[in-house]
Amino acid sequence: MITLPTAEGTLEPYRTGRPGAWPRPSGPPRARVAYAAAHVVADPLGGNAPGAPAAVDWPATIAFRRHLWSLGLRVADAMDTAQRNMGLDWPATRELIRRSAAAAADFGDPADLVACGAGTDHAPGAATRAEVLAAYAEQVEAVQAAGARVILMASRQLAAIAAGPQDYRAVYGKLLAGVDRPVILHWLGEMFDPALAGYWGSPEVGAATESLLALIHDHPGRVDGVKVSLLDAEHEVALRAALPDGVRLYTGDDFNYVPLIESGSDALLGVFDPIAPAAAAALAALDVGDPARYQEILAPTVPLARKIFEAPTFHYKTGIVFLAWLAGHQDAFCMVAGAQSARSLPHLAEVFRLADRAGLLPDPELAESRMRALLATHGIAG
Repeated sequence: MITLPTAEGTLEPYRTGRPGAWPRPSGPPRARVAYAAAHVVADPLGGNAPGAPAAVDWPATIAFRRHLWSLGLRVADAMDTAQRNMGLDWPATRELIRRSAAAAADFGDPADLVACGAGTDHAPGAATRAEVLAAYAEQVEAVQAAGARVILMASRQLAAIAAGPQDYRAVYGKLLAGVDRPVILHWLGEMFDPALAGYWGSPEVGAATESLLALIHDHPGRVDGVKVSLLDAEHEVALRAALPDGVRLYTGDDFNYVPLIESGSDALLGVFDPIAPAAAAALAALDVGDPARYQEILAPTVPLARKIFEAPTFHYKTGIVFLAWLAGHQDAFCMVAGAQSARSLPHLAEVFRLADRAGLLPDPELAESRMRALLATHGIAG
């Protein structure tokens, strides 16, 4: 029994349950391509204050990726889940890309097992199309040199200078012409990053969608898929149907992933980081034509996902790292840029409850002891 704070400002007792018992898949899912967007583990002895260079615990960071690969999932790395644009600077990102791709080689072809974000965040002063293109090209080269697949991340700098769809098509067109294998495009909604409002050249989703589709049609064979994080299931289904044959829709909808994956979307999800064992088992159920079992496994994870990703959505990384700590994947609840402070104690207490109810605390005794330690730092005897 543990005493936890509530959203109402009170304390209440809570008894943890049993962890889920999901069979480990014998291999990767066949019915869907599934990437877990992975977090980075901060070095607790590093600085990691807001604005300081990122200090990463590399052994723990790579061990977590090995955990994901062991479950048959692919890894989407150096993405927003890894705190891009929120503390993970380019030197640390470049090293993450190199290390992650090297580790993936132990499980298979890195180009199949890890896709990494290439963006423009190392060039915050980029103020022209040429400067944005050069910044993108530098990061694309780093990803390709490591042997990973490229994810062309949405660019704050491009969003700031673009006058309309023509600017996106010009920059992305040159990038797509030079890649060594098909890439994943990245559409991150403003709920994840307000600086990306109006991406693809219009604040109207319909017009932005037409701009994106025109780009893809202009470059056949250059786009593996599109990762969409707009939290709009109806739009995603329509976009999926409009994509050319062979171009995947990777859902990034951490609210509606259960029906979207079942109905045909592939996955590139931050929520797959903390729910990886359940996600892998659910995808295995889809492989054998058992949608009821798929739903049974994933339905309890949805309240947890909606809590982790509640507004302000861009602080979801705090809940993901918190659960990695509770699950024993890292020894400290600390984050690059001090982001462990981005969520309140009542929020984290509810994440604890919902993770437990979903069976996602593999060692409830360890999780409870760590939660007590966090409570104690807030003056609460748990």
